[in-house]
Formats: sequence, structure tokens, C-alpha cells
Amino acid sequence: MDNLSVEHLIGIRDLTKADIELIFSTADNFKQVINRPIKKVPSLRDITIANLFFENSTRTKLSFELAEKRLSADVINFSASGSSVSKGETLVDTVNNILSMKVDMVVMRHPNPGAAKFLSDRIGAKVVNAGDGTHEHPTQALLDAFTIREKLGSVEGKKVVIVGDILHSRVALSNILCLQKLGAEVMVCGPTTLIPKHIDKLGVKVSHNLRHALEWCDVANMLRIQLERQDIKYFPSLREYSMLFGLNKEILDSLSKEIVVMHPGPINRGVEITSDVADSKQSVILQQVENGVAIRMAVIYLLAAKIERQ
Repeated sequence: MDNLSVEHLIGIRDLTKADIELIFSTADNFKQVINRPIKKVPSLRDITIANLFFENSTRTKLSFELAEKRLSADVINFSASGSSVSKGETLVDTVNNILSMKVDMVVMRHPNPGAAKFLSDRIGAKVVNAGDGTHEHPTQALLDAFTIREKLGSVEGKKVVIVGDILHSRVALSNILCLQKLGAEVMVCGPTTLIPKHIDKLGVKVSHNLRHALEWCDVANMLRIQLERQDIKYFPSLREYSMLFGLNKEILDSLSKEIVVMHPGPINRGVEITSDVADSKQSVILQQVENGVAIRMAVIYLLAAKIERQ
């Protein structure tokens, strides 16, 4: 099978295991490409891609833009702050105007859950979800699973704990769905107030004790506390949070086995992980960023193959 079963990448929920494996094998090829002296391939020379970011982003935006340029696509960038959105223009109007400029694919990050799905139902271009509110962030989950596969040989049978602000995290939901489809066991760990009430219905284990979770796992994915999404106080202070759920070198070195440490970024150093953990040999944080470009190249390439040519 050389084709994705979906027309858009809205969420991991829509992908089959075969889709994920196809994305990974395509990303393997692109990873070789981006490590060559000439990093560009002419695959998407006549494709135009619009990056619509209605929310702040550094890594994801740069990563998508780099992926598109490595594939020789024409790229237009749009950020909401300097656009007509700040004058009250609606999402559909914004996008229709951009589509009038004959764009083939839209990569969108939006603060509202469901925005990417809403868009894909209304426009003819392919849509890639670069994060919709607290809902999903599919390319992050794919690059995380790809990094685990690269580091540990496979994802199947591995034990992964996701630590931190599960309640507000789109990365957590996408990761849970992706890891389960690939046969991993997943646990979430954090303060009671930051764990969604019925998350066990997703088939994940729940822990409120960091050491217990770390002893259980092969991989720990440390999430950022999303203060910008928190409308009330979910814990007394960042200092108290980091005392109970922050990963430091002392805890890491005292575990009975070596675990892999991941972080989707941006890191709040000294809160969810300390600098000596982030920069240790067990950390794969920079490999995640490198793999992000390869995964996004694979997703864009495979979706572009489904664009109908008139």
C-alpha cells in the first residue's frame, strides 16, 4: 500500500496502523535526504502550501516550513496577529481568500478544537492539522513515536508514560492514540487536577506518583505546564509542581534501568525537567526536532500524492 487511507491529516484517530507505518517508512527515506549535502528534492515543485498559524508557534511552524521547502513546494506564511483576523474576519473567509490564490494544501494551527475538521469539510485543498486547541497535534505524535522506534527498535510492547498537564495537552491525546495503535502500553502521570476525569476509558493507566511511573516505563514524555490555557489555579505553585512531578538528574540516575526522556518543547527548564536531564545522553529532545522535519515531509508528500490534477 503506497497511499494513505485519508484525504487530510486531522487527527491520529482517523489513521490506520498501516497509514502510520507508511508515514514512517516514507520518513526514513526523507531522513536520509535531509542528512545529505544537497537536502532538496523536486517532488512538490508545482504545489503551493499555505501555513496558517492562528496561535504562536516556533518549532512546528519552522519545521513545517522547512519540510515544505525541502520538497521544493511554494510556501506562503500567514500569522493571525498581523492579518485581517484581528479585524474580525472569520476562519472560512480567511481561507477562501487564500484559496482564491489557488493553494493546494493548508497547514493550520488554531486555538479552537475542531477547527481543522471544520475547514476540511468546507474547502477543496488538503488540510494538515498543526494543532487545534486542546484537541490533537497529529504530527507531534507521529514524530514522537518515530523517535521511539528509532531509539528502541520498535514501539510495540514498549511502556510509555506521559507526565504533566494532560488536561490541556493536545500532544497527550494524539500520543496516546498513536502509541496504542502501534501496540505500546501508555500511562499518564500528573496531579489529580491535571488528569482528565474519564481518561481511563482510553485504556491508559493513571498514576499520581512520578517515581512509580518512571520505574514502570521505558520512555518518559515530559509535557509542559500550559499556563496560557489554564483559567483557574490547578496546583499551588510551579515550585511545588516541580518538587512532585519535575524530573531531575538525581531521580533519573536512581532508577533501576535507563529510560528515554522526551519533551515536545518548548521546555520550561527547572519545572518539568531540569537542564542536566534535558541535555543528558538519555534525552532525545533534539532528535525529536530533527525527526519532525522528516515526518512532516512524509505527511505532506503522501497527501500531495492525493491531489487531483485537472
